[in-house]
Amino acid sequence: MVLNAATARAAPGTLAARVNRWLLAGVAKPVAFGLGLLPAVWLVSAAALNLLGANPAEALERATGDWALRLLCVTLAITPARTVCALPGLARFRRMAGLFTYFYAALHLLAYSWFDMGFELADIAKDIPKRPFILVGFTAMVLMTPLALTSFNRAIKALGARHWQRLHRLVYAVAVLAIVHFFWMRAAKHNFAEVAVYATVLALLLGWRLVRWWRPQRAQMPAR
Repeated sequence: MVLNAATARAAPGTLAARVNRWLLAGVAKPVAFGLGLLPAVWLVSAAALNLLGANPAEALERATGDWALRLLCVTLAITPARTVCALPGLARFRRMAGLFTYFYAALHLLAYSWFDMGFELADIAKDIPKRPFILVGFTAMVLMTPLALTSFNRAIKALGARHWQRLHRLVYAVAVLAIVHFFWMRAAKHNFAEVAVYATVLALLLGWRLVRWWRPQRAQMPAR
């Protein structure tokens, strides 16, 4: 019998089944948390040891932004990987990945506010609307904030599952804004190679969701 990859669980004894058992093990979450925190630990250590090159401020800004984008990709990849690879245990890590995405985005905003603007709130308020790529990045951060604040079980119960799911679809807008922010930031240096990689990854992840949503909608359409 052929199993649907979207709904099937891995057969016992297969590699997918063994991976899923590990994902459901108690040690898996602490390991994932350590991996998520590792880039921040490395950046702090590298800054303290003067290993970030001639411009450590720029290196910190760029690295925190890069990690926020990488973890956004990881967060959006969990559902397709869980579905296609029959790994339901991956769902346990979606919340953590999303919160780490917000954590690194917050560090990115902190680095900009500190190194570029010296924590001068009036100057920051003037700079955000003046430079489009900063406005787009700040908008993405604003949209991410309610997602982070409602990523806990109590928030799901308070909002109701349907309203919670609608709210968390803002992550798709965040993904688009993040790519636009990255594109405009690299446009000044005419360096679009990394932008193309991230844009392709996010397009595939969002496209998978669009196709998955469209199929049942199309099936419900009346025949002509």
